[in-house]
Amino acid sequence: MTRLPFADGWTVGPKLGAFEAKNAADTAVAVHIPHDALRDLPRSIDGGQGVHSGYIPGGVFVYEKSFEVPADWRDKTVRIEFEGVYRDATVYINGDFAGHEANGYAAFVIDADPFLRFGETNTITVEARVHRDSRWYTGGGIYRPVHLLVDDPVHLADRGTIVVANDIDVERAIVEIATTIDNRSRHTAVRRLTWTILDEDDAVAASGDSPVTVLPGESATARARLPVLSPRLWGPDDPHRYRVRAVLTDADGTTTDVETTMFGIRRLQLDTVHGLRINGETVDLRGACIHHDNGPLGAVSTADAEDRRVRLLKAAGFNAIRSAHNPASRALLDACDAHGILVMDELTDVWTRSKTVFDSSIGFDERWPRDVAALVAKDRNHPSVVLYSIGNEILELATPHGATWSRRLAEEFRRLDPTRFVTNGINGIIANLDRMAEAMAEAQAADPNTMMADMGEQMALMNASQLITDSTEESAAVLDVVGFNYADSRYDLDAELFPNRVIVGSETFPDRIASLWADVRRLPHVIGDFTWTGWDYIGEAGIGRVDYTDAEGYEPTGTAGPFPYLLADCGDIDITGHRLPASHYREIAYGLRTEPFIAVHRPQHHRRPVAKTPWSWDDVVSSWSWGVTDGSPVTVDVYADAEEVELMLDGVVLDRVAVGVPRPLIARFEIEYRRGELTAVAFAGGAEVARTSLRTAGAPALSARAESPSIAADGLGCVEIEIADADGILLCDADRLVAVTVTGGSIAGLGSARARTEESFAGPSVTTYDGRALAIVRPDAGATGVTVTVTAEGFAPASVVFSVE
Repeated sequence: MTRLPFADGWTVGPKLGAFEAKNAADTAVAVHIPHDALRDLPRSIDGGQGVHSGYIPGGVFVYEKSFEVPADWRDKTVRIEFEGVYRDATVYINGDFAGHEANGYAAFVIDADPFLRFGETNTITVEARVHRDSRWYTGGGIYRPVHLLVDDPVHLADRGTIVVANDIDVERAIVEIATTIDNRSRHTAVRRLTWTILDEDDAVAASGDSPVTVLPGESATARARLPVLSPRLWGPDDPHRYRVRAVLTDADGTTTDVETTMFGIRRLQLDTVHGLRINGETVDLRGACIHHDNGPLGAVSTADAEDRRVRLLKAAGFNAIRSAHNPASRALLDACDAHGILVMDELTDVWTRSKTVFDSSIGFDERWPRDVAALVAKDRNHPSVVLYSIGNEILELATPHGATWSRRLAEEFRRLDPTRFVTNGINGIIANLDRMAEAMAEAQAADPNTMMADMGEQMALMNASQLITDSTEESAAVLDVVGFNYADSRYDLDAELFPNRVIVGSETFPDRIASLWADVRRLPHVIGDFTWTGWDYIGEAGIGRVDYTDAEGYEPTGTAGPFPYLLADCGDIDITGHRLPASHYREIAYGLRTEPFIAVHRPQHHRRPVAKTPWSWDDVVSSWSWGVTDGSPVTVDVYADAEEVELMLDGVVLDRVAVGVPRPLIARFEIEYRRGELTAVAFAGGAEVARTSLRTAGAPALSARAESPSIAADGLGCVEIEIADADGILLCDADRLVAVTVTGGSIAGLGSARARTEESFAGPSVTTYDGRALAIVRPDAGATGVTVTVTAEGFAPASVVFSVE
């Protein structure tokens, strides 16, 4: 199979009606694919998409690319594969309609043969539409990779090899391989298919072959069962992968097609006694819900960006992700395979009842089998995927017809892939909005996020009610694992009512992780917890913000943040990849960290009244460098798995307090700010457990650090920008506007973690937030090096150089 580069040479512009006049603002601009057509649009409070998209408007976009089609391609078959176009993609080749895909997350292939002009320049046009169709920021356009496939008429089907290994023991694993061959010719084809299983060191682990006859215009599937001796298993702690190389040869023994497929050998088990077991060992899911955007890149998905995100999530203590609330990209799954992160891949946020006025509920009743098939086809060879989620907070789930849809979807997943488990993110309250008491009438009309924030502690009582028990029973019964959103009050209850029910916390509030994780460890039928969220994201703007209610002009706005909020402001990790205090608290709650962590409430806001949402963390920073006068009062929290914490400044003890106030694993201190070294010492049983320190920064400087020394020619490089002293200690309240210039490349994204901003991710400048920003750069074609220079008023410039591989 030949995959030709198809990322460059594209333009994008707004779609005009057939009789609309074009003006200067409608000019198409050159872009590199994948590309997010929404990211750089002007934001406004009435931008059409509202708080869900971070006040970024929608639109209709036209992508276009001209490409040469050699005359000898008449004897080939040519296809164009899109990994994802958001949304309602319509494809034309040389002006003729070639295909349509409504689902913005499903990969699809366009058969180009009927439309090509051989020996000439051809043009492909892709239209994409985004308008009030989601509860989060989706991005728009060709935001995932595109591939040009050129093959002989008789060829291996694109991604047509399926690998399954269920029969596993210490001596060997039986690897079942099924490869599909397509015959686009007018004649019967007789071929031979050879499979070779290779280990990571290229050693041959197994091999086999088979003759295959394929009738004209048809497909045939060849199968083999190959034993891999002494198999090395894929798991979270050792994500070992094999690859199978499928080679197609003709009657003369000439190779006509080759494709390589990565896979892992691993054994899954599930029950209420041992929970989820991988290769015989129980694994509690330390889960992060994530959206699909990549911060400063917008919704763009690339291998480098997804790999970086997965690496940082794992380093923060997570071992699982939930792709909320849409199917994950291939690049994300590749990264999870490589780093041992388990995946719950989710089909959709809606079925037949809409949550936004133009969402994917429209046509779901006809489209759903194709959507399920597309997700399974993408996931089936990824060992990281252990759970298929059929939906999230589905409105009709608690009705008889909703239960019918639950069963229909679950059974289709099982029919296509019986090797994984099926779940659903059930929110019993949202599924019963029209059956709540009259006191809930106002909440029924609200956005689901606002409704849950307003209900507070009532949610626990309501989720454990008989109404929700009865109304969700059938929809839950069709699942292998019952996912509960914000319903941990059901964990003990369901152990009695439904003793065979396995549960996962599919979505939970971040500040409750100490008690939630204690439940996971205590209850074997609860297999894990997925926090909202592991990584901050664009859209659902301000749902995790902290408001100071005495601010001039403050007005309560429910969960939604007012313009110009852009980010949700609720991740353990911010959009630049920096771990926030909540992440370190979670690591302690997981039992993965013994060292205490110091989180300082911003002293300029000391004792001001605040309003928070259930997704908020405290407005704290791990810093002892503040632009306030010595003696200013300041609140300091120390996170510790201990009984007591002692706080010292320059070796002098300030106070010693018990852990557990204001919530588990926290000791709170009221002290005065003075420059120096602040040290927290954790004690248990009267003995020191561990200690940590923060020091006041010295003279500040502008710094730039490349995360790696090189960039792949088709990859991305990240540059961390900081205002810090010579020892790397940040000045978190001395933010500056920084400008970025690039030679040998271009800015792919530039941003900070500031949730409320009107700055663009396109650059070339951005204001640091808590002393930090991130530049993402892409090398020019043919460049051998990329130089990134950062400047800011009052500082010497800082530069980094990447080599290009």
